[in-house]
Amino acid sequence: MAGRILTLQRQARELGRLRTGWSVPNADPKKRPRPVKSKTWVLSSHAERYVQAAAEMWGGTVERWQPQGAGAPQFRVITERESIDALLPPGDPLSQHNEMWNKGGCMRRCNGETELLSRNPCLCASQFGEDWHLAPRGPKGEPQVCSATSRLNVMLPDMPDVGVWRAETHSFYAANELAGTVDMVLSGTNGKGLVPVTLRIEPRSRVAGGMRKDFPVVVVEIRGITPRQALSGPLSTAVALNPGAAPTALAIEAPKKTDWVALAKGALTSDDVRGLWMQAQDAGDVHPKGADPLSKELMAIAALKDEEHEASKRPAAALLTPDEDGAIEGEVVEDEPSGNLKAVWPKVAVPGGAR
Repeated sequence: MAGRILTLQRQARELGRLRTGWSVPNADPKKRPRPVKSKTWVLSSHAERYVQAAAEMWGGTVERWQPQGAGAPQFRVITERESIDALLPPGDPLSQHNEMWNKGGCMRRCNGETELLSRNPCLCASQFGEDWHLAPRGPKGEPQVCSATSRLNVMLPDMPDVGVWRAETHSFYAANELAGTVDMVLSGTNGKGLVPVTLRIEPRSRVAGGMRKDFPVVVVEIRGITPRQALSGPLSTAVALNPGAAPTALAIEAPKKTDWVALAKGALTSDDVRGLWMQAQDAGDVHPKGADPLSKELMAIAALKDEEHEASKRPAAALLTPDEDGAIEGEVVEDEPSGNLKAVWPKVAVPGGAR
């Protein structure tokens, strides 16, 4: 890889946004546009081909769309899907602040304790108390407090181009759960590698003060893998892109167990076999006392290697001519006993011996 500017913050290009609603003009022109909540995902982008690909994949009709403010026209599709498959990119994909916006831009950005633009203590908490997020809007529909803003960058693996899509939600409840899920996954992957997830819009309700309120919450679910796999370290790219095959892929990647018998049969001498037994003991594959079946099999192979070595040192039998009675005089050769395997092996290499 060629050099990089070390002081630059590398980031993927944003291809579009994932939204949970839109806004429509208010009947009262003096009031702010009225938000509309969607039960399905809404995708918007400056590139029509991205939105067209989303419509072909998840349904809906592509339309030109003008976002609030003076932004450039975009393209939008209201899909027919409540959940879509995505990937969490490497690093920390989640950014969260309490924010207040108006036509002039961002007025407040707070981390819950300090308002970062003015460097003052949290203004909402000091004015409305710890339940500031329940404060109603002003008479013209303007917000009086910040919104818990969560921005989650994800990759859509089946969409064109390489980059991220930003899912943004202003739900106080989603802010708690998104942070909990993402931080739990990051604790296992340390921000390395891709993580397959499903983004889902979950309808919920809350009853307070005798009134019921229905609202959508964006949830992130790990997809195609178990919590054990998600928390045991970074996933390979192949597993992340095809999580349905994750158990098989992980099994293939697991280290194979050493075939000590095959190595022993291929060894040249019994000393080599004894060395293999000691390696097997270090690996925990044999019992130190040599009482296990694998140790006994390696002992037998070592003894066979000794017999083959002794047989190779014997001279070939000379060609003898039978006498007149047809008998051949034989010569008796006294072989030295080879002894048992434990007597031959050095004590340090004998199963069960001292090390």
